[in-house]
Amino acid sequence: MSESAKKWYVLRTVGGKEKKAKEYIESEVAAMGWNDYVSQVLIPTEKVYQIKSGKKVSKERTFFPGYIMIEAELQGEMIHMLRNVSGVSGFLEEERVVDGVRKKVPVPLRQSEVNRILGKVDELAASDEELEVAFYAGEAVKVIDGPFNSFSGIIEEVNNEQKKLKVMVKIFGRQTPLELNFTQVEKI
Repeated sequence: MSESAKKWYVLRTVGGKEKKAKEYIESEVAAMGWNDYVSQVLIPTEKVYQIKSGKKVSKERTFFPGYIMIEAELQGEMIHMLRNVSGVSGFLEEERVVDGVRKKVPVPLRQSEVNRILGKVDELAASDEELEVAFYAGEAVKVIDGPFNSFSGIIEEVNNEQKKLKVMVKIFGRQTPLELNFTQVEKI
């Protein structure tokens, strides 16, 4: 099968059920013997970091909730089968006149869109926890996580390598230094 004939399409799915729908699609494609026509089924995800119980936890989050991308050469029954997979509600489509009849047909993504989406996905997968926010000594911050949640203070020291801050917070009327991660504070 020629790779140039394959195009990227977008399938709408039930939100939160993208992985299950992907599994169903892959099993149906294998059962029908269409592996030559379908290159890949992709759920664009990104890594997000959260603080739970004082520990940083990384989690994958779906970049486009409710959507799956599929690279395929759509043939005959394949469109009908993909629309009827459990958890799939259909393709991103447009109405066109085909053989004198108005029909809804799947619209392939433009190559520039595919490059942007796949580039964004690769960039997010490759990057670790790059924070856009730069902290400086003397800035006021608010603690948003941990036992001192909602306390405000002033940054005394910034350690960019370890992504830690020394923040002076007033507790019981006394200035107390706290060592916090960048993810535990926000600028005021």
